[in-house]
Amino acid sequence: MLKQRIITALLLIPLVFGALFFLPIKWFALLVAGVFLLGSLEWGAFVGARWRYPVSLLLCLLLGATLLWQPVEQLWGPALAALPNATLYLSGSWWLLALLLVVRYPASATLWRGSVWLKTLFGAATLIPFFWAMLSLRCVEIWHDSSTGAWILLFVMALVWAADSGAYFFGKAFGKHKLAPAVSPGKTMEGMFGGLLCASLLAVGVTWYQGADGHTTLIVLASSLLAVLASILGDLSESMFKREAGLKDSGALLPGHGGILDRIDSLTAALPVFLLSYLLLS
Repeated sequence: MLKQRIITALLLIPLVFGALFFLPIKWFALLVAGVFLLGSLEWGAFVGARWRYPVSLLLCLLLGATLLWQPVEQLWGPALAALPNATLYLSGSWWLLALLLVVRYPASATLWRGSVWLKTLFGAATLIPFFWAMLSLRCVEIWHDSSTGAWILLFVMALVWAADSGAYFFGKAFGKHKLAPAVSPGKTMEGMFGGLLCASLLAVGVTWYQGADGHTTLIVLASSLLAVLASILGDLSESMFKREAGLKDSGALLPGHGGILDRIDSLTAALPVFLLSYLLLS
């Protein structure tokens, strides 16, 4: 399993960098739409085996409805329209609700366990803001420097990776107090604080390297910490839905890593929360 994970990661890393920095924005949008489609199929499996394709179709239709409201082309057009505010606030509201569901699990599952519509709505609130946050961050300053958005998107991803790595090593070394034993028994409070520390060091280092002033540094640091906390919640919420569905992984597309949702679960929360918090704090 470890060998498979390493090989898959070595193949994915250059693909991620290539997509971020070299794909034309329209092709990047299609790639993110493809990730959305695969994620929606896996979310459909959370709802139930016989609902997999109907749920995926409904999620894609809902995404299509947001595209009618906010055409993707506007993101890189002269106006550089922002992410629809309603989508951002939907994401923020959903992750606050998800926090309550995770903290109260398994008791909270009685509220949604048998509801196809609620679980589908949870999927929409998870995946649609992720789609828009990916595109919006990638399109930052695109008319002035096409790489600016790519670097910002990579920065938020790196925050999540740094937090994951810090949580793993701090958890192994110092972990004693379980974070959410009913959802994910392996995660610890010590690991969470280790992840926050590593992400904070990365955020401070990047802002210092960029020569940001103190005010900007504080905003980026606060947004980064909120994004990392959200990433942990994204991971836990997916674990909760997998546990309810009786699944070990969301899929088997990525050898050694599971499915698409197993790789992007943290990012589905981190990206929109980072963008929302940065915009509000700014």
